[in-house]
Amino acid sequence: MKHHQYNTGFKFVHNPIDFNKYTDREVLQYCLGATLYMPGKKDILPAIFNKKLLGLTSMVLDFEDAIAKEDLSLAEENVYNFLESIANAISKGRFSDDDLPLLFLRVRNVNQFVSFSKKLSLKHVQVLAGFVFPKFSTRNGDLFLSHLKYLNEYFSEILYGMPILESSEIAYKESRAAELEGVMKLMKPYRALIVNVRVGATDISSKFAVRRGIDYSIYDILMVRDCLADILNYLSREGEEYVLSAPVWEYFLADKGMKFQDNIDTNIHTSLLRRNLIVDEAIDGLLREVIIDKANGFVGKTIIHPSHLKYVNAIQCVTEEEYEDALQIVSTSGGVIKSSKSNKMNEINPHKNWAKKILLRAKAYGVIENEASYFKLFLKQAD
Repeated sequence: MKHHQYNTGFKFVHNPIDFNKYTDREVLQYCLGATLYMPGKKDILPAIFNKKLLGLTSMVLDFEDAIAKEDLSLAEENVYNFLESIANAISKGRFSDDDLPLLFLRVRNVNQFVSFSKKLSLKHVQVLAGFVFPKFSTRNGDLFLSHLKYLNEYFSEILYGMPILESSEIAYKESRAAELEGVMKLMKPYRALIVNVRVGATDISSKFAVRRGIDYSIYDILMVRDCLADILNYLSREGEEYVLSAPVWEYFLADKGMKFQDNIDTNIHTSLLRRNLIVDEAIDGLLREVIIDKANGFVGKTIIHPSHLKYVNAIQCVTEEEYEDALQIVSTSGGVIKSSKSNKMNEINPHKNWAKKILLRAKAYGVIENEASYFKLFLKQAD
């Protein structure tokens, strides 16, 4: 599996790496990118076998919010058959595991996690990357993670967990600090099994009966913004950092057949902030939000439509200037030096953590020449 395979002709300064669930966790946690959520009852097997979802590198089959309670049994049967078909196709050489995205299952609750996992055999686990835990909190977190650890030991296989922070205790200011401290303490013994921490901004928004519109980002919703800031403060701080994935963008308009404006500014940030139309209001809104996500330390994003794949993953790329700055910083012992482009200062100790993160993101998504390269990468197929 590799990012940006929809655009095989694109020339990178440094190519992204190949990865799978066995890739070293330090790198793998940066690789998920745009994680596509699909209802567990949806038949996606033909799309996977026929490689119709170009750019797909990580996917979640959902037993929770996307499934009505009465459809849970149907969804479980569908997902079981999906895993069975994938595993059999790989074992018979009819499908390559190199073409299999990182595959996760979002369980409904602890009881459903335990009961469904009892149906799995080793061949199913070998094609699974792990599980997603909704409404993760100090009340249920140890139950989720202890069973995940048990499955790893029972099958002698790696299965990762992805907690979703979206509970009332985290949404409400008066309980947030204690809850985040408790969650951090709870996750620490299981750190090696946690590949990402996700945030559920839709659930958090629902606590306040608000919803962002298509013309602004989740960071414009004050209660949610404050919550996201606190989550980042606790879980991305030096020495405690987890890789956090940004919340879902809820809007989609198909971009198939659309023509892009010829006068797009070569600086994508400028174009978006000036609201020069690039694709449509939904995709442009997504791009604006992803840029803010990245500026605040999120890596990747939950998505609900395949058209979002290439946009989210392209924005994760590192520019050559960023890459050169990062290399300069990690290879210098201390002090302050002029950047390779002579346009900024690189202060070695304060910028070291940033540089390490940039180099890991460069491995996962590749290094591109400059800002204009974003357009060349994610707009190529639509032109």
